[in-house]
Amino acid sequence: MVFVHDLISIRDLEKSDVERYLESAADMEKNLYLMHDRFKEKLAATAFFEASTRTNLSFQTAAQRLGMSVVSYNHAASSSQKGESFTDTIKIIDGYADIIILRHPMEGAPKLAADVARAPVVNAGDGGNQHPTQTLIDLYTIKKAKGKIGGLDVRLVGDLKHARAMRSLLYGLGMFGAKVTLIAPAGLEMDPAVVEETEGKFGLKAEQTAKLDIAGADVVYVCRIQKERFDDPYAAQKLQESFRISPELLDGAKEGMILMHPLPKLDEIPPGIDASPHAHYFAQAKNGVPVRMAVLQDCLSG
Repeated sequence: MVFVHDLISIRDLEKSDVERYLESAADMEKNLYLMHDRFKEKLAATAFFEASTRTNLSFQTAAQRLGMSVVSYNHAASSSQKGESFTDTIKIIDGYADIIILRHPMEGAPKLAADVARAPVVNAGDGGNQHPTQTLIDLYTIKKAKGKIGGLDVRLVGDLKHARAMRSLLYGLGMFGAKVTLIAPAGLEMDPAVVEETEGKFGLKAEQTAKLDIAGADVVYVCRIQKERFDDPYAAQKLQESFRISPELLDGAKEGMILMHPLPKLDEIPPGIDASPHAHYFAQAKNGVPVRMAVLQDCLSG
């Protein structure tokens, strides 16, 4: 097994790296059915210690589109239930696979896995910390729909305290010079250290407000209120009911505005909005396949 490189955080990437990923993803999308023998000798392991639908399935799809075989780690039925340590589990998976795709509720778990594994490790989400491939998907979706990222008016809406996708995305948007407004209910604002880091590195001046206003926005990116990360489920439910995108709110939206969401969506976007020309979240999820193909190719190719 030859060691190549990992993707742990969006902070590990320069703007040129991100642009290369976006270009590679566009190429993958154009040639989706022509890549099936690219890595036919390789095996990918999806190690998800936390529930997932889109990230897990899209990584499996991406790997198989590239010709790889895929094995899945079942945490509930694993020796972790007998007390096996996380690092021992990773070492076992590392002995079987050529690349490890890891999701874990503990922040920093992918970095720890990368330290002990010889195979490249891709972070598929670690707690409320980072979700780098989701950021690449988001940037790819924005650029594909709007033709650019820089200069766009982007509103990040919802539970910004717990949403790892929003943390990573803020960094990516700052990298490309977008105008960003952070809209969160009181108490669910993004970690000030994350905002300050992005502002300091890229000169971004993110506005922050609790008022749900999307007038004039080019992109509105919504995330759910993460009930599972609340001590009080009732408080989370009340926020879910009050902080939502309504049809009336969309009536005042800018023509061509795209509405995004990392999914799953709950009360924050009613099902009736799915038919709106603004709704872009299912196309966004579909973009996960070519983007993650580009990531897997890059990690395995060095």
